[in-house]
Amino acid sequence: MPLTLEMLPTLNACLNTLATLCLLAGYWAIRRGHPKVHRALMVSALAASTAFLTSYLIYHAQAERTVFREPAWFRPIYLVILLTHTVLAVVIVPLVLTTLWRAWKEQWDAHRRLARWTLPLWLYVSVTGVLIYYLLYVKYPQTRPVPPPRGATLQSSPGPYRARCMPPAEAVSMGRPSNTSRTSFNRAAVA
Repeated sequence: MPLTLEMLPTLNACLNTLATLCLLAGYWAIRRGHPKVHRALMVSALAASTAFLTSYLIYHAQAERTVFREPAWFRPIYLVILLTHTVLAVVIVPLVLTTLWRAWKEQWDAHRRLARWTLPLWLYVSVTGVLIYYLLYVKYPQTRPVPPPRGATLQSSPGPYRARCMPPAEAVSMGRPSNTSRTSFNRAAVA
């Protein structure tokens, strides 16, 4: 089964979950004195996060932006989660690379000092990434506007964010005058 654009948000959530599990297991391994297991798990977390970032960029380069609108009461909470996630996602990239570099160079004291900051921030970014997916696509799925068919006119429907498309002939039959009848009406009014 080929991977479609609609599948990428779910894939992204799975990659973030995998990164979270690898980070937690890696922390557990180093606390138990298993540096080789720790190294393998942290490299796996980095691979999962890199795959996530690649998939995320591909998705957002091709898909329309999804805006959280409903329910309105939850929107401010969602935006706070999204803002902190986004800011820390930018901050975490150089922290992860520097922490990895210090481990690669076997600068263990510097690695440990930086990892104390990197791990909780990386976990926060991964966990909130899954939370954002859950809120936006599962708990409160947001409706996306459907482009109208060619030659259709937009009419407002009862919902605040929904539009209904109607061919021009149906719009006239519902009591809306066509452009030609408006012109005729205006000429008659002037005469």
